[in-house]
Amino acid sequence: MRKSFSLNDLMNPEVKAIPPSGIRKFFDMASAGQDMISLGVGEPDFVTPEPIRAACIRALEQGRTTYTSNAGLLELREAISAYLQSSFQLNYSPEHEILVTVGGSEAIDLVLRALLTPGDEVLVTVPTYIAYSPIVRLNGGHAVEVETFAEDGFKLRADVLKSKITPRSKVLIVNFPNNPTGAVMTEEDWRPIAELVERHNLIVVSDEIYAEMTYNGKHKSVASLPGMIGRTVLISGFSKAFAMTGWRVGYVCAGRELIAAMLKIHQYTVLCAPTLSQFAAVQALRSCMQEKDAMVDSFAQRRRFFVQGLRELGLACHEPLGAFYAFPSVASTGLSSEAFAQRLLHEAKVAVVPGHVFGQGGEGYIRCSYAASVQQLTEALNRMERFLKTLPL
Repeated sequence: MRKSFSLNDLMNPEVKAIPPSGIRKFFDMASAGQDMISLGVGEPDFVTPEPIRAACIRALEQGRTTYTSNAGLLELREAISAYLQSSFQLNYSPEHEILVTVGGSEAIDLVLRALLTPGDEVLVTVPTYIAYSPIVRLNGGHAVEVETFAEDGFKLRADVLKSKITPRSKVLIVNFPNNPTGAVMTEEDWRPIAELVERHNLIVVSDEIYAEMTYNGKHKSVASLPGMIGRTVLISGFSKAFAMTGWRVGYVCAGRELIAAMLKIHQYTVLCAPTLSQFAAVQALRSCMQEKDAMVDSFAQRRRFFVQGLRELGLACHEPLGAFYAFPSVASTGLSSEAFAQRLLHEAKVAVVPGHVFGQGGEGYIRCSYAASVQQLTEALNRMERFLKTLPL
């Protein structure tokens, strides 16, 4: 007698247990509606600068469509190395310490695959980007949330981190400038964190995809502190600063041994990042700094406008000093973040992301991307004002 067949019974239980992206849930709902304003997905509203697009077209016309080195085009790795040195005083060998990846997302997966063994604990600052904890879980680790707080500007505090460290702690994942809070860390903020990292023999995975979007002063990488470059895995890419989300080019920088380990996984999974996108990324670093700076200046202006608008609506909002998100509190409405976001979507046709999807401490907040036009932001604020007036505050 033939046995009944169910694919569901054969699937990895860890995969089945992981919820789908809370960000994409609201993005998909917003995409299905008409007259919708989406402040949900973290994507610049700018078109990729023309010189970058032209470089891709030129490479295509020249037939430069074969595989690249697994590690990526050497000229791109050299450009990344020079950029990190000039912009953030970080020195990485292009030949041995930089790997070009399919966006920053692949880089996060690669480093955790290379580092984790079953049962290892990974300290993850929260609220933060939603992918870290699921990727930790898929790679056999256990994510331990380290909460940050609005009264501290959502910065990572050493005393809170210390309370979460155990003998099984191996990795600390940090994301500053932060998605969703817009928090940044200064050198003074990093020093006690670096001391704990050294004392407990941790590795820091630092997602710095928003490094260029630091509005009050220069971005400070934890890797730039004395003794930390060897303990830090730096992840970044071109999606945010150069408006290249769909091109899928990121990179990871680390010590030679770890890069070699990640390269093996990369070889057997994706082989190399898209060739045409790599040529485009070279052009971005060679000739598009003015375009990058102009986009960042525009985000800074929108940040001031939108945060002030939220405060005038009566929604408390700390000042985001980086990235392109506002993280206002909706606790005063009496609604959960999920209920607020759902009602705002259906009643006002404004899509935001409920804060609880970003981990502990996110409940009571919503994430709003201000990487939208001033016209859209103005209309979103008007709709939010009308919606708030319908609530029994």
